Parts: sequence; structure tokens; C-alpha cells
Amino acid sequence: MRSYAVAALLAGAAIASPLPQGLDFAAIDALDPVPTPSIPIVNAAAAQTTITFAPTLAASSVSAAIQANPTDTTPKMVKRVDDSSCAVQPAADDTADNFSSNTAFSDAANNAVTPAGWTLAYANQAGSSSGIYGYMGYSVLSTYDTAACTAECDAIEGCSSVNISSTQPAPAPTPHSSTVIKCVYYGGSVTASSPTNDGQWRYDFHVVIAGSNGYVNNSIATPSGYSGPVPLGNAAINAPLDCAGHDTYMGVKIFTSGPFDAGLCAAACSSQSEYNLAHPPSSGEAMTCQFFNTYVLYDGAESVGQYCSLYNETWPASYATNDGQWRGNDHYTIGYSYSFSNTTGGADEPATCANAASPQ
Repeated sequence: MRSYAVAALLAGAAIASPLPQGLDFAAIDALDPVPTPSIPIVNAAAAQTTITFAPTLAASSVSAAIQANPTDTTPKMVKRVDDSSCAVQPAADDTADNFSSNTAFSDAANNAVTPAGWTLAYANQAGSSSGIYGYMGYSVLSTYDTAACTAECDAIEGCSSVNISSTQPAPAPTPHSSTVIKCVYYGGSVTASSPTNDGQWRYDFHVVIAGSNGYVNNSIATPSGYSGPVPLGNAAINAPLDCAGHDTYMGVKIFTSGPFDAGLCAAACSSQSEYNLAHPPSSGEAMTCQFFNTYVLYDGAESVGQYCSLYNETWPASYATNDGQWRGNDHYTIGYSYSFSNTTGGADEPATCANAASPQ
């Protein structure tokens, strides 16, 4: 079993930097890497295996961790189970080269219908997704059916994207292959740059992939007590000082495993407010969290984790101007970005501020 882990850095004091929402590399450096799943080579008779997620329990554990220690970097989360298995494939007369060049697979991928409510991230690739945040298991399909694949994802709590592909595995030691159509589930979003797993060698046989398509669900659940979501695409909020010249940024939490879940950020936002109100500063008022922006952060094609930026004012989408940052040769980018405001955040919305019309 793997345990969910959350790394957090919460800054309660005002930050002098004019761009306080810049990526917090100190927090990023403290993270454990996103778990790399071992997706087995299976036969067509293999049973579906999925990883369960309990969002209410996960949110509760976030709240408890903040109340116990708001600067704790490694509080424990709920657990998940991966009971993957590997089986022997039936024999078939085929080669890796013939499989890769078989137009039946490319035709199936290129002609596949994108299900309603989903967006096509990539099509007809010779690799499956790798390095994606929130692996949640897979199932084997009898046909290349994108509707069935996405419907299975819809039925899994926390699933938000899928990768469907045709794979040519081989049993050992006989180099005969079969065709397996696999639907893989993720709690994060697959991207155009994610299908980098182009197969593997199994004894003397090259296991290859063809007709690989990726799809992302267009909908995201709204946590209780929050309005939204406001889709921000591939950018994050970069808010200026508010009308009174105050910094509204409250820090960041980063989740490194488990499905993408806005409810975890909401729990952090609400619980941070409770903690601050119970422990007010010696001068001034306690800072409460009214708004958060959550997204998947990428380092190149690899997922870093779910990033949650907390604020004590609600900022409109026009301030989503941070489309990533370079750190030496590493390019950190943003995807699947959404913002949410809680039910009391509207009172501070800076719609009437002079600087609201001119993001900085």
C-alpha cells in the first residue's frame, strides 16, 4: 500500500516580493516525487484493477493536519490500494513492427469519437501516458471504445482523465503476441506531452503500443461552501496588492499523490482560516482564506503534483497571467487550473479596485 502524502508551506506573514505567487521552489524541493505506477502487461481476460479514493476522509485529514501544525510538511493522508496483476497472453502470429504499422489501430484512434463532456488531449500516439499525477488503475476493453473508457472513469471517484491504447504484449518465453486494448485512469490530467511510454522489452520480445489517445474530463467538482469553478486553462493567478495595498497571498500546499481533488485545497483554505482566527496576531486582524487556485504543476512532461495557492480575497480570471516559470534548464508549466471562492469571499472581491482592470 502507498499512503497519500501532502507537503505544505503556509506563509502567514505578508511577502515583500511584487510577485508573491511565483512558484515556491523551497516547497517544491521538499516534496517526495509523484509515484511512478507500474502498469502491468495483461491479457484480455484480466480483471479491472482500480485505486480507490475517499475524498471526505482525505479532506478531513488535511484539516486535522493543519490544525495540529499549519507548517507541517509531511502529514499523512488516507491510503489507497493497488492490486495489479500480470497474466500470460494467448498466442498470435505477429511482430512488433507489423503491429506498429497496422492501420487498424491508427484508424481506430483517428476515427474515435470524443465523448461529450471530454476534451481530446492527443491522438494516435505510439506511446502511452507516463509521469501523470494520480494514477488510478486500468481496465481491459473488448473493443476500442472511448465512450466505455470514459464512462468507467466517470464511475471512479476522483478520476479526471484516461488513456486508451492498443498494446502488443508477449508471454514468456514464447515470442507470440496478442492485442490488448487498455483504458488507464488518472486523477490528474493527461497532456499532449505525456504519451512518452513507447513500450518495453519482455525477454526477447518488444512490447509496443499503437493508437494511443488521451482524454480529459471538462468538469470538476465544486467543494461544499465554495462557488466556481472558474477554468483558468494553463495559467495560474498572479494577483497584485489589493486596493489597500495589502498582499492577499497566504501560501501554498502541494499534494504529491492521489487524484486531483479541489476539496483538498478547500479543506486547507477553510482550516487555515479556523487556525488563524483561533491564533490571531498580536497586532492587526487574523488573515482568513477566501479563495484558492489549484492546478497540476509540471516539470517538463513530468507531474510535480497538485498545487494549491491560497488567498484572502477573490481574484477574477483576468489575473491568471502566470503560465509557468523557468528554473535553470527546467521549465515548470501549469495545467488543469481552476479557481474557487468560498461563500464569504465575494465581500472582498476587488472588482471595483483601480488595479483590477490592469493585471500586473
